[in-house]
Amino acid sequence: MISGKTTVIAHLGYPTEAFKAPMIYNPWFESKGIDAVVMPMGVKPEDYPAAIQSLRKMTNLRGALVTMPHKVTTMSLVDEVTPTASVAGACNAILLRPDGTLLGDQFDGAGFVRGVLRKGFALKGKRVLVSGNGGVGCAIAASLAAAGVAEMALFDNFEASSKRLAERLVAHYPELKVSTGSNDPAGFDLIVNATPLGMKADDPLPFDMDRVAPTTFVGEVVMKQAITPLLAAAQAKGCPIQVGTDMLFEMIPAYLEFFGFGTATPDELRAVAQIKY
Repeated sequence: MISGKTTVIAHLGYPTEAFKAPMIYNPWFESKGIDAVVMPMGVKPEDYPAAIQSLRKMTNLRGALVTMPHKVTTMSLVDEVTPTASVAGACNAILLRPDGTLLGDQFDGAGFVRGVLRKGFALKGKRVLVSGNGGVGCAIAASLAAAGVAEMALFDNFEASSKRLAERLVAHYPELKVSTGSNDPAGFDLIVNATPLGMKADDPLPFDMDRVAPTTFVGEVVMKQAITPLLAAAQAKGCPIQVGTDMLFEMIPAYLEFFGFGTATPDELRAVAQIKY
């Protein structure tokens, strides 16, 4: 039950139909007796700067979750960003501090990496390909670098995005071998779809699966359905996989700490989640 005492966390993005976070956070808040709610709020790109400024005026707001297409734009709209967000070049969380300033942070990459490690896939020294170098792709790349991968290939339809990300990665991880411009998945230990491909029924696969080895770990960020066409193709080859929502469950404990609500385990969150596809 939402009341006048309820603390609100906005969930900012556009469109909102595919949002899954409210169906994880809100049941967990209820199970713990915490009077808080995650509320989807659809904001088109042209209205987003004004919407961010309005957050400062809301007295019952703790902050916001940020999703596509606003993660990169958020960097220039908050007052301060964490080092992780700086490397990633994107924010997916905003904290409204008591003085009215906004702090931006980034948990996408941490969630993805924690999920992969929990499945027993060691990342240190591995070769990885990240396709899609927007907000979520940059965050995943930053966290993979921090986890000690040896080589990373970056691909985006806008190659300038890949090159900017490569420059930030090399600046912070000079030992990391980084390349851009190719989406060929052959020879990689881990491939990541960090594009929107898979959101629509007629989308092509983000990778040529004939070029993927059965030992390659295939990670997905699309959450519209659990087993996307990419993951179905990967399973057919015998590849280990990670579904898009695993990233959510793994990052939410970090979010909860960021917003001052304590923490949770992914298993606790899954036990009460009401995700529907």
